[in-house]
Amino acid sequence: MQNKTKFWAAGLAASAAFFVGLEKYEGYSAKPYKDSGGVVTQGIGSTVKPNGQPIKMTDPPITRKTAQEWAKAHVSKDEIAFRKSLDGVKLSQVEYDTFLDFSYNFGAANWRSSSMLRNLKQGRYRAACDSLLKWKYVAKRDCSVRSNNCYGVWARQLERHQKCIGAQ
Repeated sequence: MQNKTKFWAAGLAASAAFFVGLEKYEGYSAKPYKDSGGVVTQGIGSTVKPNGQPIKMTDPPITRKTAQEWAKAHVSKDEIAFRKSLDGVKLSQVEYDTFLDFSYNFGAANWRSSSMLRNLKQGRYRAACDSLLKWKYVAKRDCSVRSNNCYGVWARQLERHQKCIGAQ
């Protein structure tokens, strides 16, 4: 059974389970590749190196350990703004990890303008969970349609939604 206790978001941080899930969905690639949205990506979903330089298709391969370090560096940097966006919101660890994973995957700007964040600030936790299901498009393709070759994006949203609802 999940712990549903809610804490001020300012006191939370990405859990070990968050990083396990991140690697499960992002996968690990030693070499740079273009993701389903056409963005050059390497490691565990990294689009930029820890120094802020964008990943290039010509970059050399990296080890899994380096990929994990890059992901942790990226998340810890992004997490500062993510926490600030949740000023005054209480979340369980599961909710925090779920919405942080969304922010990592879809970007901080999309998170800040999302109905998820608006709903959380209004104390509408179930509505915030349901808002996850609005995010099913990549490069104007509906990823809930298997033939659009981005179904993994939708599968990840369904899992996030399930975890979020389970925390209510």
